[in-house]
Amino acid sequence: MASAASVTSLADEVNCPICQGTLREPVTIDCGHNFCRGCLTRYCEIPGPDLEESPTCPLCKEPFRPGSFRPNWQLANVVENIERLQLVSTLGLGEEDACQEHGEKIYFFCEDDEMQLCVVCREAGEHAAHTMRFLEDAAAPYREQIHKCLKCLRKEREEIQEIQSRENKRMQVLLTQVSTKRQQVISEFAHLRKFLEEQQSILLAQLESLDGDILKQQDEFDFLVAGEICRFSTLIEELEEKNERPARELLTDIRSTLIRCETRKCRKPVAVSPELGQRIRDFPQQALPLQREMKMFLEKLHFELDYEPAHISLDPQTSHPKLLLSEDHQRAQFSYKWQNSPDNPQRFDRATCVLAHTGITGGRHTWVVSIDLAHGGSCTVGVVSEDVQRKGELRLRPEEGVWAVRLAWGFVSALGSFPTRLTLKEQPQQVRVSLDYEVGWVTFTNAATREPIYTFTASFTRKVIPFFGLWGRGSSFSLSS
Repeated sequence: MASAASVTSLADEVNCPICQGTLREPVTIDCGHNFCRGCLTRYCEIPGPDLEESPTCPLCKEPFRPGSFRPNWQLANVVENIERLQLVSTLGLGEEDACQEHGEKIYFFCEDDEMQLCVVCREAGEHAAHTMRFLEDAAAPYREQIHKCLKCLRKEREEIQEIQSRENKRMQVLLTQVSTKRQQVISEFAHLRKFLEEQQSILLAQLESLDGDILKQQDEFDFLVAGEICRFSTLIEELEEKNERPARELLTDIRSTLIRCETRKCRKPVAVSPELGQRIRDFPQQALPLQREMKMFLEKLHFELDYEPAHISLDPQTSHPKLLLSEDHQRAQFSYKWQNSPDNPQRFDRATCVLAHTGITGGRHTWVVSIDLAHGGSCTVGVVSEDVQRKGELRLRPEEGVWAVRLAWGFVSALGSFPTRLTLKEQPQQVRVSLDYEVGWVTFTNAATREPIYTFTASFTRKVIPFFGLWGRGSSFSLSS
């Protein structure tokens, strides 16, 4: 027969966390915990510090909707069975084991009436045709049912806890991504603010210079005009005086006077010199760097908010023995000396290449490769299919699951079906690789100048992995996001 301790242990499993008593009308809330309906109703009536916030679970503090109570009929049956079991688990404890009607010890259980009976009760006419069992025999199937229910409930609780843990981790990842994007926005706007302040100072200085030159030319213009007016005024006065004289005095030196007036040419000064006028007309051109910077700022901000930084590291299990990896697996250097690397199916044995530690199966991701090439060296960056050939010769082209560009000493090539040498404004020292898995784009840009390098278009159905190749003693590359 069941001991009091075992029954108490089972009863503890169905206690209400609020009232600490046996669950009455058990209900389940969003997080999976169970409570008495009355206890939970009263708990929801207690106002919180913020009236607009949803109430939280008394156990795990997860918010739940007050109207989302779900009756747990299975648990209610378990509670009922445990209470019945408590009635039959105390044999040998004195008066509690005695029949209240006959005072005899209770040994039997009537399956039909669900009653506990003594010998006298069993022989009574009303139970004579009923199915009788000893208490322990009658309790056994109920105990088995209870254990099955507890097993199911514990399993469901574990599943809910696993979901909670998984979703919490997902939320933490999202919070980290939001924090990263916040820092990117702050950084980009700080850079833009500094650039705008510098451009403002430059443009205002140029306007100040134009303003000074205009005032200077205005003074010069006023001086020249005043001189011309003075000279013309003198001639006018001389002619007017000559005209007022008698004929004998008027005719004296009249021809030389008239010749002097007629040959006097007016110098017409220009208020704004052609050079100054051209400078004023050309001033809007000074704002072109500002327009270009604003365009680049918007493109970069949109790009950085659209793509997730890929925090990748190099996988030492895949690196060719001639590649020396740093301890943090963020840098690789070429060496003619072979490393003592064990051969395994993942390692490249002929192509001096290495893969990232983790692959990509969806989303938009970006990372930056800083390249330092020695004379005659080369570096290949891109992505490869997870089943790319590791042993023997590796053909670097999309048909073989490789989408990459090669940066060599003095030129850059896109490794398509046929390698294509690219024409760029300058040799990139930092290459940004951007992958849009769903669209199928692998885009390469100069990380410093944002000049486009090349874009592959593909259709990805399997995992792709960041890929790096290196050649030339002293050549190296490093990773950043």
